[in-house]
Order: sequence, then C-alpha cells, then structure tokens
Amino acid sequence: MKATLVNPVPLLALRELVVFPQQVVPLFVGREKSVRAIEESQKEGKYIMLAAQKDARTSNPGQKDIYTIGTLGEVVQLIRLADGPIKVLVEGKSRARIKRYEQEDEYMLVEVEEIPTSSEVTTELKALMRSVNVTFESYVKLGKKVNPEMIMQVNAIEDPSRLADAIVVQLNIKLEDKQDILETIEPQARLEKILGHMKSEIEILQVEKRIRNRVKKQMEKTQKEYYLNEQMRAIQKELGEKDDFRNEIQELEEKLKSKDMPDEARDKTDKEIRKLKMMSPMSAEATVVRNYVDWMLGLPWNEVSKDEIDIVKAREVLEEDHYGLEKVKERILEYLAVQKLVGKMKGPILCLVGAPGVGKTSLGKSVAKATGRQFVRVALGGVRDEAEIRGHRRTYIGALPGKIIQSLKKAGKSNPVFLLDEIDKMSTDFRGDPSSALLEVLDPEQNDTFNDHYLDSDYDLSKVMFITTANTLHTIPQPLLDRMEIIRISGYTELEKLAIAKKYLYEKQVKENGLEPHNIVIEDSAFVELIRRYTRESGVRNLEREIATLCRKAAVEIVDKGKEHSVTITEKDVPKYIGQPRFRYGKSEEDHQIGTTTGLAWTEKGGELLVIETTILPGKGRLQITGKLGDVMQESARAALSYVRSRAEMLGLPRLFYDKVDIHVHVPEGAIPKDGPSAGITMALSLVSALTGIPVDKNVAMTGEITLRGNVLPIGGLKEKALAAHRGGIRKILLPKENENDIEEIPPTVRADLELVPVSHVDEVLYEALLCAGAKDFDKLLDRKAVRDEMFFNDTKGEGGEDSGNGSAKDKQTTVVTH
Repeated sequence: MKATLVNPVPLLALRELVVFPQQVVPLFVGREKSVRAIEESQKEGKYIMLAAQKDARTSNPGQKDIYTIGTLGEVVQLIRLADGPIKVLVEGKSRARIKRYEQEDEYMLVEVEEIPTSSEVTTELKALMRSVNVTFESYVKLGKKVNPEMIMQVNAIEDPSRLADAIVVQLNIKLEDKQDILETIEPQARLEKILGHMKSEIEILQVEKRIRNRVKKQMEKTQKEYYLNEQMRAIQKELGEKDDFRNEIQELEEKLKSKDMPDEARDKTDKEIRKLKMMSPMSAEATVVRNYVDWMLGLPWNEVSKDEIDIVKAREVLEEDHYGLEKVKERILEYLAVQKLVGKMKGPILCLVGAPGVGKTSLGKSVAKATGRQFVRVALGGVRDEAEIRGHRRTYIGALPGKIIQSLKKAGKSNPVFLLDEIDKMSTDFRGDPSSALLEVLDPEQNDTFNDHYLDSDYDLSKVMFITTANTLHTIPQPLLDRMEIIRISGYTELEKLAIAKKYLYEKQVKENGLEPHNIVIEDSAFVELIRRYTRESGVRNLEREIATLCRKAAVEIVDKGKEHSVTITEKDVPKYIGQPRFRYGKSEEDHQIGTTTGLAWTEKGGELLVIETTILPGKGRLQITGKLGDVMQESARAALSYVRSRAEMLGLPRLFYDKVDIHVHVPEGAIPKDGPSAGITMALSLVSALTGIPVDKNVAMTGEITLRGNVLPIGGLKEKALAAHRGGIRKILLPKENENDIEEIPPTVRADLELVPVSHVDEVLYEALLCAGAKDFDKLLDRKAVRDEMFFNDTKGEGGEDSGNGSAKDKQTTVVTH
C-alpha cells in the first residue's frame, strides 16, 4: 500500500509519552504553542499530529527535538480548567511521518503522510500472535498492574498490527523502546520486539516476586521472634523475675545499631550480645561478656576531631607556650605543614630527646592545642609487661585492654595527639618486652591494623599523631629507634632561662601560691642569682622550684602583714629566703692544679663538668682507676697511659719511669656511674701534668676521644657540653677538630663568652692547657727531669714519701714542654 499525504495539520509535542493507533489517552496541555495547536485542530475538525519529544526537559521544542514518526489522531473531548491548562482526550488513528514543517511561530503546523501497514496473515505470523497472547497472559498474571479483562480483549483481536499496538501500551518499558516499536512498520517485526520486551519484563517480575516472598518470610520470622520474646517477658513477670537484664541487652542492641564501627568489630560485638542473651545474668561469664561489649561500644572507632592545621596559629601557640627551641619549633611546623598538604596522618613518629625540664611534654600539649585535637599522655617509665601495651586476653580474670586502647577511649576521639612519655625508661622481664609491642604501634605502615589482645579485633591507629619523649637514646632498642625521627632538645642558656623565669615561671608560681602581681616583685638580679648559684641544670624544673620557694616565703609575710603588703626580692635577699648558695659560679679551681683537669661529659640531665685527678705514688708500676667508671672509660685511661709512655722522651720522662711508681686516676663523685670515651684527652692531660709536675690551666675544659697514636676523635653532645662549661665559668674549650661543624649549634651568646679551640692531636692539647713559661729556657726542663729522676728512682723515700704528683702550683717552678 502507498503512503497517503495529508493536508497540513497542527503538531502536539508530547513529553514522556508515545501515543499508538487506536489508543485513547487523556492529556493535560499547558504550553502556549500546544494549546494553540489543540484550538486550531478544533476549528475545522482537523486531525492533529501526536509526536514525542526526544528530551522531556526541553520547554520550547523545535524540529530537531521531536521524533519524525508519530501518530495521527483527533481530539475527542476538550475541557478548559480554571487555572489555565486544558484537559483533552485524544485518540490515535494511524501511524504518520512528518514530511515538512510549515509553521513554528504561534504553533507548529506540519505536512504529514500516513504510513499504511500490511494486513496479510501468514501461518508463521499466526503462530507468533498465539505466542504473544500466551506471554501477555503470563505478564498480566505476574504483574497484577494490568486489568485481567485485557486478556480477553487482546485474544479477540485478529489483526496483527492492532494486536501489537494494543499490547505495547500495557507494557512498562522505556520511552525509547516504545518509540522504536512505533517506528517498526511491519507487524511481524513489531510483534517479535514486543515478545522480547515481555519476556524481559517477566524475568524481572519473577525476581521481584522471589524477593517479596523472601522479605515476607523474614517479616514473619521477626514477628514470630517478637511474639515469643513478649511471651517470655510475660512469663518472667509472672515468675517475679526482674526485667533489668533484658532492658540492658536492648540498650546494648540499640547502641550497636547507632554506633559507627568497622564491620569486623560490629559482627564480633553482635555475636557477643547474642551470646549474652542466652546466659543467666548472675553467671560470671555474663559479666565478662558484658564488660567486653561495653569496651567495644565505648571506643571511638570512627569518631574524629576536625583537623584545624593552621600554620600561623600553630606558630603563635608554640611561641606563646615555649621560649627559644627555634629548631624544634621549626621541625614541628614542617611536620604540620606536610600533614596539611598531604591530608593524611601517615608520617614520621617524632621523638623529642633532651634533658629533664626542657619542655618535651609541654611541646606535645602545644601540638595538640595548635591542631585542635585531644591530648593523651601515657607514661611508659617502669613499664615491663607487654600486656600494658597490647592488653590481656579475655581468658584471664580482670582482663583489660592495653594503655593504647584505654587512652583512646578516654580521649573519645580516634585521632588525638598521643604522647608516649619516657619511652627510654621501659624494661623487660619474663612477662614480655613492651618495646617490641610498640613496634607495631609506631609503624605508620602497620598500625592501621593494631590488634589488642583483649579486643581481638583490628583497630586503626593511623589517624593518631604519635609523639614520644626520652632523656637518652642508648636504652631504646634499635628497631624501635628506627621507626622514629629524632628531634634533640638541648639545654637552655642563662639568658633563655632568665626570659623563661620572667615570662612563664614567675607568673605561674604567683598564681599557684595565691598571690597578686603587686604582692611580690623579683628583680632580674635575683633570677640570675638563682640560675647561677642555686641551680645547675639543662632545663628549668629546679629553677621553678626555687621560684616557688620564694613565693611561699612571700606568702607567709603577706599573711602576717596584710594583703596589701609587697615583698621585693633582690640578689642580696635570696640567701635570706632560700639559704646559702649550692654552687660556685664564675670560679673554676682557685689555683692552677697539677694532675687535676676539667673534662666535659654528657648525661641524661644535659652537659656536666667532670673533674679528673691523677696522683703519683712510689710503687711497682700499678695503674689504679677509681670513681665508678665503666669499661669504656677505664680503657680510655689505659690508652692515655700507653700514649704517655710512648711519648716519655719528648716529655722529659725517664724511659722506665713507670716501673718505680704507682699511678692513681680518680674521678670524684664516686657514687655516680660514669662511662664513655670522650674523657680520653682529659685523662691524658691529667697523667702528663702529674708526671711532669706542670700545672693545668684552671680555665680550660676539654672533650675528645684518644687513640694510642694520640689522635683526637670526634664526640657527641658538644652543645650541651659547651653550655655546661659556660655555666661553670670555663673560658676555653678544647674540642676535636672533626666537631668544628657542630660549633654552629652552640648559641651565639655562649660562643661569645668562650674560646673554642679545635685540636686533632694530644700534643696540641698539652700546648693549649699546660701552663708553660715558654720555650726559651730548655735547661729548666732538664732540671725538672733531675728532680723527677730523684722522685722515681730514690728508694729512700719509701711509702712515706711526699706526694709529688698533686698539689698547688704556687711554690712550684713551671716547666717548658716543647712540641
């Protein structure tokens, strides 16, 4: 059949709708062009072209926005509504194709042609129609959205084209699929497409039915459990049993539902609650399970503080809370800046190392304050049980999680600043090694799955900012040390201590002792007196105690004389309140001493002055070393003596001087253990001074390791040692030449008061430290040699002979030593 041209008819663009032939559809028309098109079709009894829009969101469609093939129909009924839109009832007549658009201004007017369809019915087509009818019947029965009467109406249709159009309008398929069927002209091809869509829909409907059945069964099971629980509750009430235990379990279940936690922890907690339901509330096992559930629900699994990493604010907080420590502050700011840029916490674990009282713990608090996080501190001093870190297994009575998990529950957030204090003070016994347990905690690559023995469930520690503190590093195991970035905090200079005392300690102690600022005035000279003569430390802890003592003494006077009384404390008033000075400042030895030298040592409290004394006694070549020295320090003394023996001729000593004398080397303060190689050149100088009778400059201190050839090797802790020398009134420091680069770490105010002399050989040490008259009178050296020969080889003195190796140099002749 040929296509038939139709006179120009109005076009109605449809949204989300395809109209088929013989289909009657109600429409609400509101767009101006669409209303005009409806009105135009009514004027002369014209047909109207019904075509779907490609995109329903287009409010003013053009030619490109409308499908070419649609349905030619007519308006059966029109009703104007009060608020503007009109309601029309349209009926599709036949398929049609838009040939040309004649008008688009007021309304769209198009020229169309009807598309005829074949009415020939073959045997194959009859079989297809029967299959479509059967499938449609199954679709209606499964879907229950189509009126069952439609089955009889569809079965009565014999025309294949009408059958396809009658069924497709009942299917729940996409607009594009309906348009595709509308554009399929041949009835057989159209029926095949409809059959395929129906089979797909039937499969979906069957799955939905299975899901509905499953949900229904689950609901029935839930209702059954609810009914049985209510019966059990009623029985318990009849028996007079309390219902508190059941209420507690319900509360735990509600908490679990609302708790944000990992799936593994949720499943484990749910399992324990179900186990708790089956237990008697009076059983011991129920108490254990209940405690476990409380811990699991009380932990902040995914609850975090909002990060507020503001570098400007962090710098202000650090400057406000701490004076000096510029390098430490700079490193902390670098750390925070990287965390802000990266956006995640996996980074180095900071370890703050320094003497007591230099502000390690307070630095951790300042980091928490600067980042807006919670602060948690765990003291590890004396911890010797692995369970303190990992927790106890639940099989033990009174089992608890470790300190890590306990502290996180206390913080209430899973990303606090976590300070592990005194990490160098842990020890080990038969209960395990806590430092090994910390390996997982302080490893950013592993701690996201930290497993506490009590919880037996992985906990994510990767969001925690760990900071550790220590006084020394040699007691920390190497694998643990390898996981941390070391930041050394050196001692404070005198000027820094004065500023800290005035800015922080004074105000704090005035407030803590109930005083007002006008009640007590401590002058700068009094602070300096406390620093110099009443404390000798790297930090400011003892200084704070002395300031607190002054405040308490002032408080007594104020209570006696009234709140308006004011106490002014000067340098001269300090002994009246605290007592006599405990240390000498600005005084080394009163005289230059023979056999007595001043070395520099590093301790956990910072740098210290170390006096070494040597005396020569008649004897048989025995070397005695006292002062509670460690193996390394004793070996340094032996190495120093071997060097002196090898240089006997140069020093003007008899070749076999050591056969007739005993040498005693002593380091005072014998109750304190001492060790390390850095006193090597100090011992060598003490031996040379005692053997030659030449005094040592009282204003010189030194540090350096010695070799048998007299070379001076580098040492550590130069800054702390220089600060100790400065505190002790030393004017000149001899240091290994290889430590020259470390001089920059010494504060400028300290460097300005010290003469720093790098040396590479012991001969240079002797030249700088021994008090010689010069090299112009070599005969005096021979005279001194004759005196020593008499001392070493004259047996008439015996054991009661005069001690020739120690004493004042006031009445002794100084001797030239050539180099």
